[in-house]
Amino acid sequence: MSNDFQTDSRQLLARLRTAMAEETAGQARLDMITHLIADSMKTEVCSVYLFRDSETLELCATEGLKPEAVHQTRMRLGEGLVGRVARTGRTINTPDAPSEPGFRYMAETGEEIYSSFAGLPIQRLGEKLGVLVVQSKVARRFSEDEITALEVVAMVLAEMAELGAFIGEGAALTALHTKPVVFRGATGQEGTAEGHVWLHEPRVVITNPIADDPHRERERLLDAAEQLRDAVDRMVSGIANGDKEQLEVLEAYRMFANSRGWMRRMEEDIARGLSAEAAVEKEQSTARARMEAITDPYLRGRLHDLDDLSNRLLRILSGQGKETGADMPPDPILVARNIGPAELLDYGRSLRGIVLEEGSVGSHAAIVARSLAIPLIIHADRITTEALNGDHIMLDGDNGSAHLRPEDTVVTAFRDKMAMEAKAQERYGSIRDMPTVTACGQRVHLMMNAGLMADLPSLKGSGAEGVGLFRTELQFLIRNQMPRRSELSALYAKVMDSAGGKKVVFRTLDIGSDKVLSYMKPTDEPNPALGWRAIRVGLDKPGVMRMQLQALIRAASGRPLSVMFPFVAQYDEYRAARAEMDKALERERILGHPIPESLELGAMLETPSLAYAPRRFFEEVGFLSIGGNDLKQFFFAADRENERVRRRYDTLNVSFLTFLQGIVDRCADTGTRLSFCGEDAGRPVEALCLAAIGLRTLSMRPASIGPVKSLLMRTDLGALRQVIEQAREDGLQSVRGPVMEFLRSSEG
Repeated sequence: MSNDFQTDSRQLLARLRTAMAEETAGQARLDMITHLIADSMKTEVCSVYLFRDSETLELCATEGLKPEAVHQTRMRLGEGLVGRVARTGRTINTPDAPSEPGFRYMAETGEEIYSSFAGLPIQRLGEKLGVLVVQSKVARRFSEDEITALEVVAMVLAEMAELGAFIGEGAALTALHTKPVVFRGATGQEGTAEGHVWLHEPRVVITNPIADDPHRERERLLDAAEQLRDAVDRMVSGIANGDKEQLEVLEAYRMFANSRGWMRRMEEDIARGLSAEAAVEKEQSTARARMEAITDPYLRGRLHDLDDLSNRLLRILSGQGKETGADMPPDPILVARNIGPAELLDYGRSLRGIVLEEGSVGSHAAIVARSLAIPLIIHADRITTEALNGDHIMLDGDNGSAHLRPEDTVVTAFRDKMAMEAKAQERYGSIRDMPTVTACGQRVHLMMNAGLMADLPSLKGSGAEGVGLFRTELQFLIRNQMPRRSELSALYAKVMDSAGGKKVVFRTLDIGSDKVLSYMKPTDEPNPALGWRAIRVGLDKPGVMRMQLQALIRAASGRPLSVMFPFVAQYDEYRAARAEMDKALERERILGHPIPESLELGAMLETPSLAYAPRRFFEEVGFLSIGGNDLKQFFFAADRENERVRRRYDTLNVSFLTFLQGIVDRCADTGTRLSFCGEDAGRPVEALCLAAIGLRTLSMRPASIGPVKSLLMRTDLGALRQVIEQAREDGLQSVRGPVMEFLRSSEG
């Protein structure tokens, strides 16, 4: 950009800053700004379109178009050239607007006499606020310098909107962060919660988007960048044991921190009149806009690194760290883009709920949230840009929705639902210590899933008969290096002590797929769910498996021990794992350590192949636990992380229930103990049908035991079994309809 144009750009920003400082109403200020931009750019028209809601743009101010069109002209997202800019987040620059695809003529604006058109998105950190448009009668394409100057102006407009410059008397738009908003995401953990927002990373507020002294701002940027590089260097040097894979990741991170192109773009924006903070945020907004358009996970990961670096640099410049001085509310609901398991555990049970923009149903955060029984919503797009610390928020984890700043009618309906749930919990408390016996006299055993010491107090309160699945991988996931055998042994011993003599089934390390240890070499696999994971890792890395098995034996200290191996796909894998346990037992004998009084070795049936293993496998295995989550996704070929397909396939599908019935029958024939573990075990209707086809042990999250027990105790499983068999004979795809009708008639 020429020095003259840089000077013109700085002069325009200086005039905008003056407009910001004047004591005028929001509409008058925006009118003044469109006049200043048109005058500086020497165009006949400058217009600002802002979002009225997520789908509607409104002409809020103009210089050159008909004044009566202001607040009257509206268009949908994607409609016309302005709507296209808003939808794509990309600039349109054309000398002949009517010839552009999607052009829409707005007769009430009088724009038919203007040929040239340049439209630029007004956006902040991925949040689309509106569109800035300049037009002229002369057919010409705006120069690169002019477009660059307009990009800077659009950035300043976004910051002014964030600061509330266009609200008040005669407001051009409603104040941001004040309206009720509903976010539709996905369920990471069921449950409802009401509370107030606590941002994991509070938003940085830029109060000085325009600067007087470019030289001073450039120096500030360079100083902050040097601090950032020093911090990254310390991260690299602090890697435990010089781990090669972690070093490779951080070296890529350091490469971005030292990128000349990244710094040059920010320095150029400072030369045009932006403050150092505004220049960083402009670059960050650009990175987020690019991220939206990229589907390749590697490239998205790299842009995520750049976005994270920008955030760190912005916090250095502004001095606005995570510690803002704000007090966490007494009923915090955590809002974040994403969060690691260790950070989430630091918050502990103080949280009422969690809302993430990213995440997955099998992510580390989801696993911890389930362990802590905290409602979790994932994929709540853009909530971090809308929510402020202290905002009232209500979560419905059952349907994946978050109501931010809810209206009174929503609050009333939500609280009614929570009150009904609380009454139901009181009712479940009255049957907590009773055995689960159905109306037809069948005994069903209800166990709980766990993965943290914090889970164990729920064992007594929930009425669970024991722990059907203790996930041992959480202690590996929340650390930066492999835990020691002595640490694991002490933990497992505490788990058994806390169980008070009730059975605990420990599942050996289940890593891989969506559970990746930071200190193990990452594997580049096209389909991790079908890749190197769980028992496959354990058998290929026997040292880790032996260490864990020895820790379990020592923790038992002569007490009964139950262990199961995850993701066993064939008989040979179980035999190999059992051989590792035999070696571990022999080693402990030689060392003089006590051997478990009794030892049960089982396997998780999570792949259809194991259902057809040789009869000898069913005779040899100590017990089987159906891992419903994985088994269902492999049975239906539907990735449970993929929202487009995972809800299309019903657990009560006749084909799936028939498959499960075959497993039940094989186990009955060989006398193999069988249980079902997974999300469906904790859903009362699904649990009922599982019991009806012969499953007599179900393992679920603690909060589900009461509802499941209550329904089981009121149901005749024999009658329900007849309903399921009739649905099969009738050729129905799912038994859900007939089962729900049976339950309604039974309750009636």
